[in-house]
Amino acid sequence: MKSSTGQYYIGLDHIRALAAFMVFSWHFIHLEIPHTYTPAFVPFSLFNEGHTGVSLFMTLSGYLFAKLLDGKRISYIRFLWNRFLRLIPLLFFVVTIIGIHQYSIGVSPDLYCLQILKGVVLPILPNGGWSITVEFHFYLLLPLLLYLSRKSKYALALIVCCAILLRLLIYQEIGQIQLLAYWTIIGRIDQFLLGMIGYQIRIYIKGRHFLVLTGFALFSLYYWYFDRAGGYLHNPTYPSRYSFWVYFTTVEGLAYGLIISWYDNSFTHSRNRFSQFIARIGTYSYSIYLLHQCFYEIHLIVFSRYIMPVTNIYIAFCYSLLGFLLMVPIGYLSFRLIESPFLKLRTRYLIDEPPEPAAGAETAEETQTLQA
Repeated sequence: MKSSTGQYYIGLDHIRALAAFMVFSWHFIHLEIPHTYTPAFVPFSLFNEGHTGVSLFMTLSGYLFAKLLDGKRISYIRFLWNRFLRLIPLLFFVVTIIGIHQYSIGVSPDLYCLQILKGVVLPILPNGGWSITVEFHFYLLLPLLLYLSRKSKYALALIVCCAILLRLLIYQEIGQIQLLAYWTIIGRIDQFLLGMIGYQIRIYIKGRHFLVLTGFALFSLYYWYFDRAGGYLHNPTYPSRYSFWVYFTTVEGLAYGLIISWYDNSFTHSRNRFSQFIARIGTYSYSIYLLHQCFYEIHLIVFSRYIMPVTNIYIAFCYSLLGFLLMVPIGYLSFRLIESPFLKLRTRYLIDEPPEPAAGAETAEETQTLQA
């Protein structure tokens, strides 16, 4: 999707589509396949544990904002206004629909509204809306992160190390860190930062096919072992008491940061019909992400009844792909009817740099702006 700056990166929309499919597969596959099942084909664990698609989304977000804002001045208020227009209308629609359903089954409207208000701080918004809370917290930190990254090329990496240390201290204090690592900015900050770092090192990643593919193979194997050990829910219990959650989101962010930077910079992405179709899915990915939980159970019932019952993960995966494709028209309607009208209200938040003064001319006092 084209940003309010007028820039469009088709390769990043490809990655958005993949992230949305991973999350969809996570929910769809496990309607019939137990969470304790581990596929024999190693890369399938990335779909069997498709919650990692959220990590890909967050790493991509860090990469994209680093790419859009690197070395630029912005009006931070306008930036937040644009993000509000991008995220809140559809989130409000989803929250309202769920609220109506909750009211129909006897949930107090006051109680539900209080829960939604708490969702600004706590990761409790429904249908994946919790991740929007985490992203909002990242936006609050973004000006400081960009400022520090300009002061030192090592600043972001140092913050990642500090975040790991913080999680280690919390783990030692309370005996588990999975909930904070997975559901809050305390764990997810690594992924935003490693996405930004991925943009910073893009020159070194460009064209390094063997390095990145080897890294992806190792990451897939790592995720397969994680899946085999019980995955997100059974490692051995939920929440897990194992210390690997101290660095788990870091590993995801590192792998995805490298892959995003490599894919964005190593190829001239085709504009053929297939490429544009995948990119369109990426454009609708936010709608698919927030709305898919309203539809995927219906898809599975229809597929199982009229095509073939789900007897293994490979059938479930094929059905998840088919169900995901059926979400594309729904995503299109949501994007056109709910998202697009508000996107037209976005304003330009980049502040043009003043021209260089002529030799010998006095330098005007700089206008003070909030960096982001």
